[in-house]
Amino acid sequence: MSRGDVIGVLGVFTRELLSLERVTWLGLFAHQAATSIANARAYEEIAHLKAKLELENEYLRDEVDAAHGFGDVVGQSEGIRKVLDQVALVGPADSTVLIGGESGTGKELIARALHERSQRKDRALIRVNCGSIPRELFESEFFGHVKGAFTGAVRDRIGRFQLADGGTLFLDEVGEIPLDLQSKLLRVLQEGTFERVGDDRTRKVNVRLIAATNRDLRAEVQAGRFREDLFYRLSVFPIDLPPLRERLDDIPLLADHFLRQTCRALGLPPPQLKKRHAKALQSYRWPGNIRELQNVIEREIIRAQSGPLQFDLPSGPAEESKSGAAELEASPDRILKQNEIKRMERDNVLAALDATNWKIYGLDGAAQLLGMRATTLASKIKALGLSRR
Repeated sequence: MSRGDVIGVLGVFTRELLSLERVTWLGLFAHQAATSIANARAYEEIAHLKAKLELENEYLRDEVDAAHGFGDVVGQSEGIRKVLDQVALVGPADSTVLIGGESGTGKELIARALHERSQRKDRALIRVNCGSIPRELFESEFFGHVKGAFTGAVRDRIGRFQLADGGTLFLDEVGEIPLDLQSKLLRVLQEGTFERVGDDRTRKVNVRLIAATNRDLRAEVQAGRFREDLFYRLSVFPIDLPPLRERLDDIPLLADHFLRQTCRALGLPPPQLKKRHAKALQSYRWPGNIRELQNVIEREIIRAQSGPLQFDLPSGPAEESKSGAAELEASPDRILKQNEIKRMERDNVLAALDATNWKIYGLDGAAQLLGMRATTLASKIKALGLSRR
């Protein structure tokens, strides 16, 4: 017995009739065994909680760094005010939220705002980038594994769901989860139970889920690449983020915010953002959205150390959409020359590369932005003679 609970039985087989004294001695042995077992279980639980706390602290440090790197939500446009109203409405609830929007629109920042307005704000916000997890490690990443479950599993590992127990789990790029693993995610969301890889013990978790995607999940469902029941389970409360080109009034505010943030990080005095700067930034379409704006600001701050602040934006999506469209509208039958087509293609490819910080492959890469294969884009970069500035 341990604290009034039966934790085991000491069985004795004998051909002799046991005296009361021997039964008393056996009771002492049973008591010693109970104390040893209870202590061993307590040490195991302490070790488990310590490991979980260390992992949670590591994630919290990453989250704090990310928060300081991006800052608070900035903007006063109608589109962002609508989003913030939705955050204030659903934040205190425990409902699942699906955040949609193009890459670079700040979906993780909105997820963080939802967590901070929830009753779980004192617990961890655990982020999982579903697009960066190898397919064979999805189950282990989500649910954890026990030692020896597979080659390379040299110790027990806590999964993200267990790590987020009592807090919030943010699944970024949720549309990248393989179809055959979506049923296991659905089970956790519906029942709150899971098993680690290689373990037969069922565990319960209490997690609020926030998902984000830059894909059209309805179209993915119709194409058979995403489970319909999981889609409806995730989209209890959908929030759609507007692209930066639909938030022109916010561009000067965002630019000033990133300008001060970058100068503070570099230890430089912030230059003044003038009207001509704001006008130049507002005339560009920003295919990479806020992430591209932040990169452009940082690049120009570094360049401005040896000269005045100016924004040398790509001439593709912005100017061509105006001057090129106006020229074709004025003369719709005009046939473009080969050098004009090549120049337009070169500017467009260069704009996509600058928008993605010259990331060619994978999600949020220039190849995806241009709608072509990464190998085709690599060949085109070489053929056009493009190089990173």
